[in-house]
Amino acid sequence: MHKASSLSELGFDSGGASSGFFRPVADGCPVTPTSSAVPHRRLTKISVIGAGNVGMAIAQTILTQNLADEIALVDALPDKLRGEALDLQHAAAFLPRVRIVSGTDAAVTKNSDLVIVTAGARQIPSETRLNLLQRNVALYRKIGSGTNLDSSRFRFLIAEHLDVNAQDVQAYMVGEHGDSSVAIWSSISVGGMPAFKSLRDSHRNFDEAALEGIRRAVVGGAYEVIGLKGYTSWAIGYSVASLAASLLRDQRRVHPVSVLASGFHGISDGHEVFLSLPARLGRGGILGVAEMDLTEAEAAQLRRSAKTLWENCQLLDL
Repeated sequence: MHKASSLSELGFDSGGASSGFFRPVADGCPVTPTSSAVPHRRLTKISVIGAGNVGMAIAQTILTQNLADEIALVDALPDKLRGEALDLQHAAAFLPRVRIVSGTDAAVTKNSDLVIVTAGARQIPSETRLNLLQRNVALYRKIGSGTNLDSSRFRFLIAEHLDVNAQDVQAYMVGEHGDSSVAIWSSISVGGMPAFKSLRDSHRNFDEAALEGIRRAVVGGAYEVIGLKGYTSWAIGYSVASLAASLLRDQRRVHPVSVLASGFHGISDGHEVFLSLPARLGRGGILGVAEMDLTEAEAAQLRRSAKTLWENCQLLDL
């Protein structure tokens, strides 16, 4: 039997093999080919702007997952910033060797491979993310929001119900990172098996109302945590760290992140709106956006989500 380490060796042309799954991104950064004989590993630096609950959860997760050789923390409050940096540095004996620097000046982020911006107004209990957007718009003129964490919450609920590991569940929330997000039921799989039909066959009450209830539970997950502890932190820390790993380690993993959605699934080309869609991430950034096979109902919901964000952007003169 002929053995091969790739499909190319079996006669399959690998050129453009991913084009049937992903739409290329025109402005993606070029990726430098990896040399087979690199004498020294290049050091990796990640900067986190904002040393609040979310920023520090991200920094702590990056630190424990050994994603960087240097972490730079930036915040407007020097005493809090110094305290947070010292708190991490004092754990040096229990962690991989990582240089931790901090400062109120963004110059400390020089030569970063990745800069993660978390600074902004904190979401308050019962506040929608669109209201939060209005309070943050004075800080940012470019706004993006990902459903990477929403999708994790979705996978968690399905995994708990089926008694499997959430990593074996493939399920996406797309659209707005907020109230109009869309649950893509049609493509859910567990262990490689399509799961939606099985769920419906085993639950007579698995109707549209039940599906909407589950979607609302996913969306309301953040509101519940905020209502209980005042803020979210750990889950978003792990979510951002997973994105950092995919980007810096060129893993080519698929994450639902914010992309320019114009032209996808019937969204108007004239609306420059950013929505979350599954995208392939690597060292060059977003390398392609998945051409999802949505049902008409799912596509219509996604278009409504796009319309919601577009209308709010117009109200804010963005």
